[in-house]
Amino acid sequence: MEHKGIKETFYISHGSPKLSIDHSLPARHFLKSFRQKVFAQKPRAILVISAHWETSEPTLNAVDGPSETIYDFYNFPEPMYRLKYPAPGAPELATRVRQLLLKSGFKHVHVDKTRGLDHGAWVPLMLMYPEAEIPVCQLSVQTDKDATHHYNLGKALAPLKDDGVLIIGSGSAVHNLRLIDRSGSGNDSVEPWAYEFDNWVKEALNEGRYEDVNEYEEKAPHAKVAHPRPEHFYPLHVAMGAAGENTRGELIHHSWSFRSLSYASYKFIEKDE
Repeated sequence: MEHKGIKETFYISHGSPKLSIDHSLPARHFLKSFRQKVFAQKPRAILVISAHWETSEPTLNAVDGPSETIYDFYNFPEPMYRLKYPAPGAPELATRVRQLLLKSGFKHVHVDKTRGLDHGAWVPLMLMYPEAEIPVCQLSVQTDKDATHHYNLGKALAPLKDDGVLIIGSGSAVHNLRLIDRSGSGNDSVEPWAYEFDNWVKEALNEGRYEDVNEYEEKAPHAKVAHPRPEHFYPLHVAMGAAGENTRGELIHHSWSFRSLSYASYKFIEKDE
């Protein structure tokens, strides 16, 4: 079966693992309506860059058969540990990604043939594609590298779109778990530092100022407060790089939890669309 090329790439804020069961979260309803309202095309395979797989060098999972569901979270409601997302692995896609990265100058790219899908991958995918029938490959982030490294990872992956591969970065647009306020939940009581960083990102992406986003630690307000560690932001840079040159980021969902946890999600599209 021949698959159409895909124009868009996406960055999804997956926020809390409770997104998998908490029906009160607007982001859950957004992801469940993803195919109807945002992206109707069925991809041949999905490449997910997840905040929850950190390695020193780019690494891909290449599982034969159904993927294991990894429960990489603690002290959450027991029903969450019974959820399964047995999507087929995508070893052929892993091979293709590795070839693209090596060709683009990344000297060491590894393949893990046993690792399944962590919650940065399976939680959003189980809402977006609940049938778990589309092959999924995961790519790790390198937190000892900078944002430009991840942008360049994305640039190397751009040809995958022509093969019908959907590229999704999965993280959180604002992510500082030490400063979340569990007494606050909605959009009406957001911490000023979180709002200012989140709004800066939205404007920079919408204007296609990707260089500024690559240099967010120097240019964005409250960058180190919004992301004390960069693992939840780097998947955005990969999706941004994979989008291509003449593109911009369009906000496709926005909500907050705990006064500072942003569920901002973006679609990267051509500027003249």
